[in-house]
Amino acid sequence: EGMPQTLSSTSMFTPCGFSPHLHTSKEDEQGGLIFQDGNLTSASLDALIQHLIPTTDYYPEVSNSQLFIEPHELLSRVCHKCIEQQRLDDPVLDKARIRKFGPKILQLLTEWTETFPYDFQGKIQHKNTPLSRSVGGLCFFLSLSLQAYWKKMNQLLQTLNQKLATLSHGQEGIVKISAAVSDKLVAFKSKPPSIQREILSVCSDPYTLAQQLTHVELERLSHIGPEEFVQAFVHKDPLDGTKTCFSEQKKTSNLEAYVKWFNRLCYLVATEICMPAKKKQRAQVIEFFIDVARECFNIGNFNSLMAIISGMNMSPVSRLKKTWSKVKTAKFFILEHQMDPTGNFYNYRTALRGAAHRSLTAHSNREKIVIPFFSLLIKDIYFLNEGCANRLPNGHVNFEKFLELAKQVGEFITWKQVECPFEQDPNIIHYLHTAPIFTEDGLYLASYESESPENQTEKDRWKSLRSTILGKT
Repeated sequence: EGMPQTLSSTSMFTPCGFSPHLHTSKEDEQGGLIFQDGNLTSASLDALIQHLIPTTDYYPEVSNSQLFIEPHELLSRVCHKCIEQQRLDDPVLDKARIRKFGPKILQLLTEWTETFPYDFQGKIQHKNTPLSRSVGGLCFFLSLSLQAYWKKMNQLLQTLNQKLATLSHGQEGIVKISAAVSDKLVAFKSKPPSIQREILSVCSDPYTLAQQLTHVELERLSHIGPEEFVQAFVHKDPLDGTKTCFSEQKKTSNLEAYVKWFNRLCYLVATEICMPAKKKQRAQVIEFFIDVARECFNIGNFNSLMAIISGMNMSPVSRLKKTWSKVKTAKFFILEHQMDPTGNFYNYRTALRGAAHRSLTAHSNREKIVIPFFSLLIKDIYFLNEGCANRLPNGHVNFEKFLELAKQVGEFITWKQVECPFEQDPNIIHYLHTAPIFTEDGLYLASYESESPENQTEKDRWKSLRSTILGKT
């Protein structure tokens, strides 16, 4: 993981951000840290954990250990080492030194709990766990020097508990929404395509719908913890083939729910286009979604943009040639060009860099919005993880790999924390989450009912779908 740098003073850092006494051009006698041109390239796990521990005159900029050790065990070891190194259990304490050290360990714990709250779910809140005892012991020794440390630690734990409660509530809401959508989907399979309101009766302004889609995206992104990316691709540690580095149940529910939202939006767009009985209405819906997609691009909401384009490119929609002949497609082709997969999505990546730059120099939340095409982000992280070894032949952690992973996930963390500047419309958001959508077969049936099959294969499928879905011959 990349621990964010929030120091007010750069005097604690060398130019590359590491403690000067750790710099060496070769491996130290414990296996230690290996640097090349002043940059850390590999390290043993023990040395990496040691590197995470602050001292009176050093604070860590970055450390990566979560693929190799469970978070609660890592924090427990950090606390024990702090007590040992700062001699906090000595009968006579060096209070001056503790006053210098105390703020740094509190900063580390604060950054950790704020950035990776799920690391502590069910671990640190309960008083009888080894982790809570080790953290409590550290704070007890610190409080012997300054009572304020104990108060600050209590505040930290209260904030952590509140954040976990909020995240848990958000997860429950997503589960309820998913269940409602699933029920609607099942009920919709056996009914004709005219049972629901259409999107244009709920929202006829493309800019407004683009804003509400951005609300949904940012809300769902806010629940995805950076540790979920690690959990999604974790493998067994090659130095310990008996177990994974985590519990068997991977905590990636928010990440998976977000991917499902993308798929739902694709199918919702396709459903809205295929539903109307008249060609003119279908063309109107297509042009509406083209305008929505363009507004999403302007906002920086690339995930909704790609979902809309993907929905319009689904076969049941793209085969509606008579409908498309009534559509002004120039704007659509421009958007398709922006999201063209050619050259590893070169055009999209260029646009994303532009949005990211705008975000860095922004003066308002409106300009800060960057919502990446999430499936491609996942793919990039997956191939980075698969293409580079976690461990080097000497058993060291491949630090260069994890710095790059931290960079990519770190960007995502920054983007997902932007507060949506647009006013929320509950009716539109409710529709986006709960409107019934066709299954793939339902889409094909609606498409064939709108524009007759063109060949024998389509005719045979149409007959089969009418029989199975509508009960007609």
